[in-house]
Amino acid sequence: MRLALSRTATRLPRWRTDTCKMDTIVLDIETKNTFIEVGHDNFDALEISLVGLYSYGQDKFFHFHENEIKEAGEILRNAGLLVGFAISRFDLPVLKKHFNFDIFSIPRIDILDEIEILLGRRVGLDILAKTNLGFGKNGLSLEAPVLYREGRMEELKNYCLNDVKITKELYELAKNQGHLMVPHKENKGEAIRVDLPIFSLSL
Repeated sequence: MRLALSRTATRLPRWRTDTCKMDTIVLDIETKNTFIEVGHDNFDALEISLVGLYSYGQDKFFHFHENEIKEAGEILRNAGLLVGFAISRFDLPVLKKHFNFDIFSIPRIDILDEIEILLGRRVGLDILAKTNLGFGKNGLSLEAPVLYREGRMEELKNYCLNDVKITKELYELAKNQGHLMVPHKENKGEAIRVDLPIFSLSL
């Protein structure tokens, strides 16, 4: 099955202009607590434990602990494009209260959003990575708060930056080949080709 994407074409000129001048940043955050503890969509009650970034301009991974979020903001505010997985519904709403600029005003590609709009359903980062890259996450999202509470900060950093690496490689793959393979919902072992030309038009 092959699907084509056209809905976001009007956003591309601004992305191309901005990213010519500014950095592209891949983003992922971890939190100390979860929605199970604070209530559904209670973003203000979620506390950040770690911010992981990759800068294409510097070709470098960064991590910032809870007392360094403002430093992460200095990198993010100068981005021409943010890339992430579920950042529109999680990372950015959690981050926004920490900054004196509108992080939602920065152009972004959310891999999960693009796939969900086409397929009408969500897909997990782990299975998407295994299907397209041959490897997946090194833990479960709900384990990140446990790592923080137990003081296992090096493991938390590695977990977060591995998610950044996976997201980066999925973005680059979609950018280079124009599509990703998404596991079929009903037929185990089968995958659907989802065309994502918007990725190849970003810089």
